[in-house]
Amino acid sequence: MNLIFKSFRFLSMFRTYVTSSMLLVLATVLALLIANSPSGAAYFEFWSQPVSLSVGEFNLFSHGGHPMSLMDLINDFFMAIFFLMVGLEIKREILVGELSSPRNALLPLIGACGGMLVPVVVFWLLAPNDPVMLRGLAVPMATDIAFSLGVLSVFGKRVPLSLKVFLATLAVADDLGGIIVIATCYSSHLDLMYLFYAVIVVAVLVAGSLRGIRAKAFYVVVGLALWYLVLNSGIHATIAGVVLAFCIPASMRSQGVGSAVERIRALLATFPEKSVTGKHLKGAMMTPEQVDRLKQIESASDRIISPLQDMEDNLHTPVNYFIIPLFAFANAGIAMEGMGIESLFGGVGLSVMAGLVIGKFLGVFSFSWLAIVTGCVRMPSGSSWKSFASVCMLSGIGFTVALFIADLAYDSADSVQATLLADAKLGILVGSLLSALISVAWLHFALPKESQLEE
Repeated sequence: MNLIFKSFRFLSMFRTYVTSSMLLVLATVLALLIANSPSGAAYFEFWSQPVSLSVGEFNLFSHGGHPMSLMDLINDFFMAIFFLMVGLEIKREILVGELSSPRNALLPLIGACGGMLVPVVVFWLLAPNDPVMLRGLAVPMATDIAFSLGVLSVFGKRVPLSLKVFLATLAVADDLGGIIVIATCYSSHLDLMYLFYAVIVVAVLVAGSLRGIRAKAFYVVVGLALWYLVLNSGIHATIAGVVLAFCIPASMRSQGVGSAVERIRALLATFPEKSVTGKHLKGAMMTPEQVDRLKQIESASDRIISPLQDMEDNLHTPVNYFIIPLFAFANAGIAMEGMGIESLFGGVGLSVMAGLVIGKFLGVFSFSWLAIVTGCVRMPSGSSWKSFASVCMLSGIGFTVALFIADLAYDSADSVQATLLADAKLGILVGSLLSALISVAWLHFALPKESQLEE
């Protein structure tokens, strides 16, 4: 099973030169340029191509008896992998991270509640009283963790660690809220037979976890079966990724940890302790025995790393450097032809944009402010009200999950809803960009200068 994950590791070469946020921006800009070029028609037609993975008459990539399109594959299958990683992160945070401590988790959780509630209210107030338009109420709820933390990283050490933790935990809580909304509000007619089989598969996963099965292959293979059943049950397929994540064991093996560590130390001791200069390293080759020992070290390491940590670590590169940019490239393309100023300053476009820029900030900041001034929680250490507010502004960057929810809210096959979907996407792009620009300017003046840090 390691070969499946290792096949993606070539993407790690980009880490030295390109961040995942930069790649996401590049994919978005490229999608917009191609969608509005002479190749625009071919761009949109490309994503409707059918895909299949068949064995006899069984097609894994089929929904309701029909093969999935390439766009469906990205939004239903690849995004299920994305939500698998999100689920693993949430589970880790609950067990050993910020969400494991009520004291540390309370402020970002309160802020996340405001950041989900107020944007919905803003959307509802601005959108016409149209039931089809109001399907997009949840679009401005989410915070894009990659984009927001990417913007914050520009300021380096000027940002207190407590504010980085606050934003990261807030975004994780937002994702959890988005998952709940997707599961409850954007599921189609339920097929009870598929749902029954899905429950049985979940029981198998839970039993495997309780019995101490740690092989990643078991969870991936059974997880694929769960994904197929959930896809055809009427519940959105990405929920399968989250359910699978919570079934993957998070603990290390209770037996053999000490012996595995000693084995690693003994194998490392067999390598000569000598410095190797760049000149010597250039033509250096390890002996077959040394290669074998390194493989034994890797095998011993696998015994003492929990499946949750191992799978989360292996998924970060393919998700951040392939799946999310691919999702953005497929979904961010908006044909601007025929769109007027009313597309952004009226209807769904305005509602989404205002929900992100105004609603997210007001929700996160007001709920957090109330919790702090009433003494329920403390202000993040080392921060001021200005710096805290500027970080709250970053929560309005709702790119990836917002686009995903917009695709669920509006059916692109319907001409009326396709127009609303384009307006929603435009509102997401402009709203996220405005939130980023305002927060960057605000952070520049609110955060201490590097010279002050040196003092």
